[in-house]
Amino acid sequence: MQKMPLFELPEESGDSFNEMPLAARMRPRNFDEFVGQKHLVSAGRIFRSCIESDQLPSIVLWGPPGSGKTTLAHIIASVTKSHFSSLSAVTAGVADLRRLIEEARRRLKLSGQRSILFIDEIHRFNKAQQDAALPFVENGTITFIGATTENPSFEVISPLLSRCRTFRLDLLSNNDIQQIIEQTLKDEERGLGKLNVSISEEALQHLVTMANGDARIALNALEMTVAATTSNSSGKRLIELPAIEETMQHRAVLYDKKGEQHYDLISALHKSLRGSDADAGLYWLGRMLEGGEDPLYIVRRLVRFATEDVGMADPQALIIAIAAQQAVHFIGMPEGKLALAELVVYLATAPKSNSLYRAYSNVEGDIKKSYNEPVPLHLRNPVTGLMQQMGYGKGYKYAHNYTNHFVKQQNLPDSLEGKHYYNPSSQGYERVIADRIKLWWGENNREPE
Repeated sequence: MQKMPLFELPEESGDSFNEMPLAARMRPRNFDEFVGQKHLVSAGRIFRSCIESDQLPSIVLWGPPGSGKTTLAHIIASVTKSHFSSLSAVTAGVADLRRLIEEARRRLKLSGQRSILFIDEIHRFNKAQQDAALPFVENGTITFIGATTENPSFEVISPLLSRCRTFRLDLLSNNDIQQIIEQTLKDEERGLGKLNVSISEEALQHLVTMANGDARIALNALEMTVAATTSNSSGKRLIELPAIEETMQHRAVLYDKKGEQHYDLISALHKSLRGSDADAGLYWLGRMLEGGEDPLYIVRRLVRFATEDVGMADPQALIIAIAAQQAVHFIGMPEGKLALAELVVYLATAPKSNSLYRAYSNVEGDIKKSYNEPVPLHLRNPVTGLMQQMGYGKGYKYAHNYTNHFVKQQNLPDSLEGKHYYNPSSQGYERVIADRIKLWWGENNREPE
């Protein structure tokens, strides 16, 4: 029986290789062909050095789609001369996992060849499925490589993660995508070099931009466009901008409303508003809405922002936030986008104060750590005669009977008398509140911040 070369894909040894998608045919075979991720694969980097010295431990590759995770796994197997087995966590189960591990165990025992087990979309394996691989990663039966688009801290179980090194892959830059496209157009063996394809600068830049850092999207779109383009009289297939626009239709927004980006983008929106940057606030709002985020989730967070970061500096912010929530609920999307945009601009340009947030946080702290004293007698309502006899309400001063409807009296429990929770800032309406408090209480330590 003729032996298949170590790292040759089965399809490459037959005519079916030409039927493979362009993105699969153009998969880099070594580090010299690999584009992007220079922080990992450049000569002298620890990641590459460990691979070339055959000292790479089990790893998790974390990065966006089309950034090269699967390709790197193949290259690692080729360089280390390891047997390569792969599973997709979308379709595979524990039985498939155990079968490949048993094959790896026998292979190691009979021939001494090590095995790499590559699991794509590892975040889709549940805890029990990930547990099944754990003993064999630990005892060296397999070298495990997991690929995920999600934050491994949340999606990979701690025991497995502690036995692996995690490497982060970045979104490919526009220059990286352009280089991949240009290489594909020149490559006569695996690419489109034999088809005499020429692409205009406008079409190339549009393709690069619309790919959004995903090499697979770029190559799939290029392949489709070339297939639909006929040769001119000189035998050249000229790709112009309208053809690329028709193929791409619209840019795929990279967003996972259940994953890390869900938290990253709402954090960016919140911090942009806190920084009074209306432009950035609108941008991050748009990223979330166009990515399919639930608008009611966004507005709930904006209501929180109105109380946490604006607070009493502009009490109107909460009213407008609730109005935006009602508008989104009433008219739905896409019309509700403008209500959210109006709210974002209002919150970004409103005066900021976290005095209210700090005040309530301090209240929570005192309640949790201090003795919860009973309400002072003079603040209790003497509803019955017995209560009156016991001193309920005795000595209470009715504020409306005094000048300016204010009178000093103790309203906190004895142990907290004189405690100040709310200290207004000098921002917006809080300056008015600060002056009012000073007028009433006449205390120097209640100066605005």
